[in-house]
Amino acid sequence: MTEAILQIRDLGCSRPQGDPIFEHVNFSVNEGDIVILQGKSGSGKSTLMKCLAHLNLYDGEIFYRGQTPHSYGIPIYRTRVQYVPQRTSLLPGTPRDFMRAISSFSSFKHRPSLDKQKVGNQPVLSDKPIEVAGAWGIEHELWDRGWGDLSGGEAQRIALAIAVGMQTAEVLLLDEPTSALDPDTSETVEKYLVGEVKKGETGLKAIVWITHFEEQGRRVGTRFLRITPNGVQEESQDSAV
Repeated sequence: MTEAILQIRDLGCSRPQGDPIFEHVNFSVNEGDIVILQGKSGSGKSTLMKCLAHLNLYDGEIFYRGQTPHSYGIPIYRTRVQYVPQRTSLLPGTPRDFMRAISSFSSFKHRPSLDKQKVGNQPVLSDKPIEVAGAWGIEHELWDRGWGDLSGGEAQRIALAIAVGMQTAEVLLLDEPTSALDPDTSETVEKYLVGEVKKGETGLKAIVWITHFEEQGRRVGTRFLRITPNGVQEESQDSAV
C-alpha cells in the first residue's frame, strides 16, 4: 500500500481564550487526491489549512511522507506542502520581485524551475510561472505592476501560478483560490490544476481545496471532508453540499 503524502492525527486548534475551534481531526491525503474541505462559516477550514502549512499552533501530529515537518525543517516543508491564501494581502513590490525573492531562499535551492545560470548575483528565473499565468489570461506586463495595482482576480491567478510554476509543491493547500474569478476563467484554472494532479509531471501529487461553490467542488473533488468542532467526516460526492 502506498504511503500517504500527508497524515493528520488527532489535530486540534484553540482560540487565544483557550476554547477549541476544532478537535480530534484525523485524515490522510494520498497521491491523486483532490480533497474538498467543507464546513460552515467559522468552522475552522482556513485555520485547519494554516495548521497543515505550519502557520498556526496546533495540538496533535502532522506527518509528511512519514516524517514530521520539523524533521525536514519548516521552510523546506512549506515548499513541499504549500499554502495559497485567498488574498495576497499587502505584499510589497511586484509579482516579479516576489518571485525573485522567494527564489533566493535556501529552501528552494533544489527546485527544478530555477535555471542554474545567474545574471550578476541573481538567478535566472524560469518562465514556468509566467507561462502558467498566461494560460489563465495574465499578460506579461502585469508581472511588473505593483500588487496593489492588480485586481483581485489578477493577484489571485498570479499567486497561484507562482505556487504551481515553482514546481516544488507535492501538496497545494488552496483557500478559495478562484473566488475572485469569473466562471469561465475559474473553470480554466480548475481544469489546469486537476490535469496537473492527474499527470504528476510537475511533482504536484494532491490538493486540499476550500470552496464555497458546490458545483466547483463536484467538478474537481475526488474526496469530500466536512469539518466540525469534533473532527472531520468523510462524505460521498452525492451528499457533499
